Amino acid sequence: MNNPSKHWAAVWGNAVSVAENRPETYSKNITLRYPIYSHFEGSAVRLTFDNYCGTDAITIAKTTVMIDDKFYTVLFDGKESVTIPAGENAVSDPLECHIAAKRTFNVSFYLEDFTQMRSVVFTKGPLSVGSYALGNQTETILFDMWRSRTTHYFYFLSNVSVYTESKNRAVVVYGDSITAQDWPDYLAMRCIDEGYNNTSIIRRATSGSRILREYDCIVYESYGLKGEKRFGHEVPTDGADTVLIQQGINDIIHPVGTEVNPYRPMSDLPTIEELIDGMKYYINLARSYGYKVYVGTLLPVEGWRTYADFREEMRNQFNNWIRTTDLIDGYVDFDKALADPERPTAMLEKYDSGDHLHPSAMGYKAMADAVLREIIE
Repeated sequence: MNNPSKHWAAVWGNAVSVAENRPETYSKNITLRYPIYSHFEGSAVRLTFDNYCGTDAITIAKTTVMIDDKFYTVLFDGKESVTIPAGENAVSDPLECHIAAKRTFNVSFYLEDFTQMRSVVFTKGPLSVGSYALGNQTETILFDMWRSRTTHYFYFLSNVSVYTESKNRAVVVYGDSITAQDWPDYLAMRCIDEGYNNTSIIRRATSGSRILREYDCIVYESYGLKGEKRFGHEVPTDGADTVLIQQGINDIIHPVGTEVNPYRPMSDLPTIEELIDGMKYYINLARSYGYKVYVGTLLPVEGWRTYADFREEMRNQFNNWIRTTDLIDGYVDFDKALADPERPTAMLEKYDSGDHLHPSAMGYKAMADAVLREIIE
């Protein structure tokens, strides 16, 4: 596959984060299935399975790609089964098959023996609903409704790329729970609706994550890795040339003081200079990949349970820096797009999910609509 007019470009992706620590962290004899929307036509596909957050090796016994009810077996170094050590990933052999543009195919993989279900991410949106079933169902067209369930938890599968025309490219959107939810799917759908046929949207987002900090206790470890452990692992992506970053609000709202929560000391609260330096770290790393860099402003959060004037001041300082810095190619003003014009410290009611931190479905669509055309065209 050395055609100079073609290259590998991601059509689907997720971050890999840390599962919530519970006694039932191992699974056995289940098949996971995830729908993959491909914006591009391609002549081959390859998959990446990632055990980055695992502390045990995992074994995937069998993986298939289902296209129009036809199954193709995915191999790893010529073998059906692959064992992935803790902290590592595995990229499949290229699977030659026809991938149609603007169509969905399914990836299914079977976990035969006890498997530590630690490397996972929660995502949702109209294009982001998986499923799992009991037993080896990798060549079953429809799961039995009595022996399967839908899920928004995406385990191990972190990237799907197709071998496609070199004009096709990926845009990476990176962030926390706001980006882990619907707006990247709405942005992908906007590309469909507006005829941006050469751009895929690849989500790299983990709920609760911060730029500068992470929790080292099992109570909150599922809130994700800090930026220096995430960005360099997640953002390099087949065919990508641009990253859009929307992160920082958790750095501001998480610390509450040990008298309120022993795991969330106020010493975790960064200065505005430290928060900006964290974003500069992202920018410099993205530049080293040759990417264009865009940053999204932080959404208004008045009404959130830890809202306070000093946090609002830091949010505004950070947003003002984003709007004025010459270190990036541009910014997306998510703050302005969702704020209540009469009370800009809060989201417009129709854009608020009700918790005053995460947008509603209408809010997420407004975020997607706010993304600059130059990013996706």
